[in-house]
Amino acid sequence: MHQNLHISRLRTLITVVDLGGFRRAAEALYITQPAVSQHIRHLGALIRGPVFTSTGSSLRLSRAGEELLGYARRMVALNDEAVARFVTPRGRLQLAVGVSEQLADALPEFLEILARRAPHIRVDVHTALTDNLSGRLTDGRLDLALLLNASRQGAGYETHELGRLSLAWFGKPPYGQGEPVPLALFTEPCDMRGHVMDSLSATATPWRIGYEGSEFIGLRAAVRAGLGFACLITNGDALWGLERSSHAALPDPPPPVPVALGVRAGIDLRVTASVRDALLEALHGYPFNGRVPDAPVPDAPVPDAPVTASGS
Repeated sequence: MHQNLHISRLRTLITVVDLGGFRRAAEALYITQPAVSQHIRHLGALIRGPVFTSTGSSLRLSRAGEELLGYARRMVALNDEAVARFVTPRGRLQLAVGVSEQLADALPEFLEILARRAPHIRVDVHTALTDNLSGRLTDGRLDLALLLNASRQGAGYETHELGRLSLAWFGKPPYGQGEPVPLALFTEPCDMRGHVMDSLSATATPWRIGYEGSEFIGLRAAVRAGLGFACLITNGDALWGLERSSHAALPDPPPPVPVALGVRAGIDLRVTASVRDALLEALHGYPFNGRVPDAPVPDAPVPDAPVTASGS
């Protein structure tokens, strides 16, 4: 038969020990002193003996009481950690925000800016490829997402274009004249891959897959290892130390691709504006080819009602 421990009783024990008395613990916990005594009696029944050997001017825990105190501290700390993770304090907003992996280096600045300008917004960040993020927006696991080359708007969310990023070829794989061009590609589905294929087809450039994977970190490693050329955002040399390629066999990179903020249906416009503005400032060093201004957003405080993603 299972017996459940009451967190409130364990918290009472910790408070009595830390403050050095039943009366002080009662005041700190906003309960009566008899209630404190009752909590300690219940814990004594649990350990089948006294929790304290002395409760006078000098509190002294029994041996079993000392052991129970150790468990109590760990359990109360874990309880408080879980509550802090899942319960949004009144007046704060909790958002699940996704960021395309090629843009993830802007995250530290984005989080710093948002925390400074909108401290009431708490952000849970997810990074993935754009197609994966689009799916999470559709099923409600994300509230907003910074998408790279999102060519279509999905069910359950809308997109606001922030600008377009220039692309470039990277890598120096071994390559002989007349051989198919070795490529490092993301696995399907991937909109960026489609753009690369279109560029190669338009110039009738023969190609082969040198590397294929679903993780951006793996693609970068493959480029460094000389497995293939990759078409990435133009500042990939500064961000990840990749070597630009100017191989004659490569076609021109695809045209600049859109960067958009995907917004789940139901997110307040003012919340969207706060996140959008912080993202734009964090991306100031990226190779934008002009920005597209969004529709004006009402100049009003962000609402107090919690905003949460259903599955995050």
